[in-house]
Formats: sequence, structure tokens, C-alpha cells
Amino acid sequence: MALQAAVAHAEAIGVPEVVAVVDADGNLLAFLRMDGAKLLSRESALAKAVTAASNGAPTGGLAADLAVTVGLATGGRLTNLPGGLPIVIDGACLGGIGVGSGASDQDVAVARAALRAIGAQDHGTAPGTAP
Repeated sequence: MALQAAVAHAEAIGVPEVVAVVDADGNLLAFLRMDGAKLLSRESALAKAVTAASNGAPTGGLAADLAVTVGLATGGRLTNLPGGLPIVIDGACLGGIGVGSGASDQDVAVARAALRAIGAQDHGTAPGTAP
């Protein structure tokens, strides 16, 4: 349901996306790459999902100097790129969704559409990022 909603929104805005969904431990549960999505967005979408699940917060809110450090220190497993949102239902963070290949605001919008489809709480975007 979440993946279908993500694809539908990506198609509606005309942007091919990569979508990754992980559980609370960062294990990959679902993944898709739409035709035309950028190849390296496979890695960034997964990192966004893992980061959102790990922190229980949207990606994209770290200060620039910390953002580079986080990426390097974790071998790229965590990222500060916008487009990762935690999957929170009834106050519990159950995982994360990461979307990549579009502009940051497009990635976030596609992730938010997926959250709405499954009734997850929408915690918006990280401070300092576009809604």
C-alpha cells in the first residue's frame, strides 16, 4: 500500500523515484526503482530510510559540518539528505521510508504520500528543509 501510494504520487508529479522501506532495526522490507530513476538513488533512498528509522525523525536537519561527518563515520549507511521519514504508528517508530532521485522537496512529498496511505503519523520535515 505504501509503495503503491509512493509510485502514484511520483507519477502524478512526473518524477521517477526510488523508494526503500526498512523496519525499526534498519532491515530492508520493501524496495522499488521506477523506470528512469537515477541509479545511485538506490543507495541514498536506503540510507534515508535507515537514518529516519534510527533517529525516529526526518532526515535533512543536521548542521552541514555534522552531515558530512555522519555520512563518513557510518560508511554512507546514514545520511542527512532530505527524503527520509520515520514510520510512526500509535507513537511507536516501526521503521523508516526513504525516497530518492527527485529534488529534495519531491522526495519528501513522495515519502509523505506513502505515510498517509498506511495511516502513519506525519512528523513533517526536518528543521531547515522544505515541507
